[in-house]
Parts: sequence; C-alpha cells; structure tokens
Amino acid sequence: MFGCLVAGRLVQAAPQQVAEDKFVFDLPDYENINHVVVFMLGTIPFPEGMGGSVYFCYPDQSGMAVWQLLGFVTNEKPSAIFKISGLKSGKGSQHPFGAMNLPQTPTVAQIGISVELLETLAQQTPVASAAVSSVDSFTEFTQKMLDNFYNFASSFAVTQAQMTPNPSEAFIPANVVLKWYENFQRRLTQNPLFWKT
Repeated sequence: MFGCLVAGRLVQAAPQQVAEDKFVFDLPDYENINHVVVFMLGTIPFPEGMGGSVYFCYPDQSGMAVWQLLGFVTNEKPSAIFKISGLKSGKGSQHPFGAMNLPQTPTVAQIGISVELLETLAQQTPVASAAVSSVDSFTEFTQKMLDNFYNFASSFAVTQAQMTPNPSEAFIPANVVLKWYENFQRRLTQNPLFWKT
C-alpha cells in the first residue's frame, strides 16, 4: 500500500506492518538523510474517509523513541516529501505508536504511517520544519539575497546628526532602499520571472 524513498537508495515498497492500521519503514544511517518521500503505491486506496498520518521516529540519547508528526498522505494527496534533517533537536509529539515497543538502534530511525480518519488528521499539527518549501529554488535564492542586501545596507545606517561631511561619498536614504526592497519583493511574488521582461 505504501512506499518510502530516500535519494540515492532503493525504494522501500514493503513496510513492516506492526498493527492492523500501522506500518513502519526502517531508515538506516538516518543522520545522513535530508528528505524522505512517502507515497501510496496505487494498488490499494485508503478506505472512504481515511488517510495516513506520517511520523518520523528517532532514538534520543538514552535510546528512547521520539516520534514527530511530519504530515499526511491521502487518496487525494498520495505522496509527500518531508525534510527530516534537523528534526532530531525537536521534541516529540503525541503519536499512535506509543504502546508498541518498536526496536530502536542508535543509527536507525523509522517512518511510521498510521491509518486514521480524515477528521482526526485535520486536527493534528505537523512539525513545521518538516514541510518542504513549495517555492522554487530561484525565488527562494532571490528572497534570501534581498534580505541579505537589505540587512547589510541597513547596518550602515546613520542619523543626520551622526553624519560627517565627506565630499567624496554619496549617501542614499535608508527609506529609499526599503522602498526598493518592498517593491522588488512584491513584483517577485506576483511574477518570479518579471526581471526577464
């Protein structure tokens, strides 16, 4: 019913079924994994009104399992990409795998899928840092560049009282830089390729 994919590794299409409605994939050497793709194989759909909550489980320093909700897959959204790098520092959340003593080893994490009512899924909040950005990399780079430029230029801001006369230097008012920054961001949001016209 489910598959799991990590870049550079073979697809896992046979999860371990740990309960009637719970499935687990092992992720060996998980500390070297940035993203995980969880998907439905297309062979068996969810029953009407059901979906799957996707959890990431890693062992903490004492070897205890820490579970974090990544997101969901449903018949309408049969696949999802999750960022798991950096989640180790977070806290665990409520999860349906609590009573199952799944084996934990220091280098193996797990992806757990729990089949639940869609109404239940809608009430759960995934870890924010697991969501993969839907903004393309060019737009993301441009926004980061704008932020960096504005922060850099603003760090040199001085008041008129602090200015010392220097005939060889030109000064640009900070509000002009801010206005340009806001206009550029607005145009980028409306059309990321506006600069090509």
